[in-house]
Amino acid sequence: MRHRIEQLVQNLNRVIVGKQEAIRLVLVALISGGHALLEDVPGVGKTLLAKALARSIDGQFARIQCTPDLLPTDLTGTNIWHPRLGEFEFLPGPVFANVLLADEINRATPRTQSALLEVMEENQVTIDRTSHPVPEPFFVIATQNPVEYQGTFPLPEAQLDRFALSFSLGYPTEQEELQMLKRLESASNLATLQSCLSLEDVQALRQCCAQVRVETPLQQYIVDLVRATRQDEEIALRSQPSWYRCASTG
Repeated sequence: MRHRIEQLVQNLNRVIVGKQEAIRLVLVALISGGHALLEDVPGVGKTLLAKALARSIDGQFARIQCTPDLLPTDLTGTNIWHPRLGEFEFLPGPVFANVLLADEINRATPRTQSALLEVMEENQVTIDRTSHPVPEPFFVIATQNPVEYQGTFPLPEAQLDRFALSFSLGYPTEQEELQMLKRLESASNLATLQSCLSLEDVQALRQCCAQVRVETPLQQYIVDLVRATRQDEEIALRSQPSWYRCASTG
């Protein structure tokens, strides 16, 4: 399993210059079955990282540019009536992909943001009382611009809870920027990137991750840490027992 992860890292390094910590964190979120929230300025490689990851695992990639006029059905899909057939047909939205990039997610309205809640938690969408599962594996990379807040809608706590990790990529170093310029002269770009893992390999990595054993002393430390937040009056929102949900969903 470790060899497969190393293969994935090396493949991403073919198009991503530097950002080793960001690559590691994205893979942690992917393999653990969570999702990642990237908060950074435009142009640091967030979209490139998402596309390269989708190509590396031979998965389907979809990108959503979030705007205030984006509707929930623009994400999930909707039922369309066919007069000739005399029945409704479900047309899937962009969430039916393996790697979904929700760009500037805080520019979407709360109603549209909430459309992602079910699919990020249960890997399915429900349209007219009918549930439609999304492809497996399903991984969301959402981005936020930490500079421009005009016309944005902050993510509610319920939505933030769906992300396993939140981090930034940061600006490249001088040497990394020089390397980027040199790569423009070569064939080391996204168009030439080949997959190194299959979707079945990713599922196997997730199953292996789920089998990692946590010893009782460490479990006790986690519980003590969480409960300590509920005893501090200076903390506005105390930690929630999210493992209840994990235990109930398996």
